[in-house]
Amino acid sequence: MKEIITAYFLDLIIGDPDWLPHPVRIIGKVIKYLERVLRKDNQNQQTEKIKGIILTAITVGLSYFVIYFLIYIAGIISPGLKFAFSSFFIFTTLSTKNLGEEAFSVYRALKGDNLELARERVSRIVGRDTKDLDEEEIVRAAIETIAESTVDGIISPLFYTVLGGAPLAMAYKAVNTLDSMVGYKNEKYLHFGWFSAKVDDLVNYLPARISVLLIPVASLIVRQRGVMALRIIFRDGKKSPSPNAGIPEAGFAGALGIQLGGVNFYQGEREYRPILGEKLKKKSPKDILKAIRLSYTVSMLMFLSGLAILLL
Repeated sequence: MKEIITAYFLDLIIGDPDWLPHPVRIIGKVIKYLERVLRKDNQNQQTEKIKGIILTAITVGLSYFVIYFLIYIAGIISPGLKFAFSSFFIFTTLSTKNLGEEAFSVYRALKGDNLELARERVSRIVGRDTKDLDEEEIVRAAIETIAESTVDGIISPLFYTVLGGAPLAMAYKAVNTLDSMVGYKNEKYLHFGWFSAKVDDLVNYLPARISVLLIPVASLIVRQRGVMALRIIFRDGKKSPSPNAGIPEAGFAGALGIQLGGVNFYQGEREYRPILGEKLKKKSPKDILKAIRLSYTVSMLMFLSGLAILLL
């Protein structure tokens, strides 16, 4: 339990500085290497799917067992070293401060009336095209990312840390990284990334449902619309094509009294996302600050809930 406490507060204090070696960057390099090896020749759809399964199994398996082995060896050398290794690896799976900082940089650009800078900064945290977004669409993009990342960057890593410590948390991050790199429904990855996307949906299923409880409670704590957040989750949470993303997005939309969803463009291709929430007011840059505050509060509630489970 001390490892989780240390890791969580390290994340709140230092976040994800560029100078710090990060296991997820190594995982990303492994994925790129394996993709090159597995896709050397043109394959049919079935072979692509099989190789995608192999990619997922190797990446997730390596992520789990390498971390398990390193912590095991550290424990043989010294209990203190084992504690340090466990704390560090758990810390690298969490994104509370980094998510808040990235979103806040978008807010600052908008408050400075620098739309071009805001587009560039929001492009660092979203997958959609951003070059033509107006202020309201930039705000929407930032809030949707905050909402979704509150699950896969905070709730899920803490959930798997409580279940299986640093190795399982890192295995989760491997799944998440695979989905972000190959889990696209485009011509290149439709079959090769199919399994990675399905596994990501599976591992985030329970954490997304945990957010059904955490987001309304957190909304009440920060004096937002907790009852509406819960109502919108149950009304609109299943509208999204993703089995998980719609739940936190609906919760944040309800808490903030705004609507999320609409038309997005991905590499020039138009995609429509169902509308979530009720338009009680127009979206504004201040809503980004409110979303960050809500995300931090959800993070703290999940952290405290995890500690309570471990104590029991």
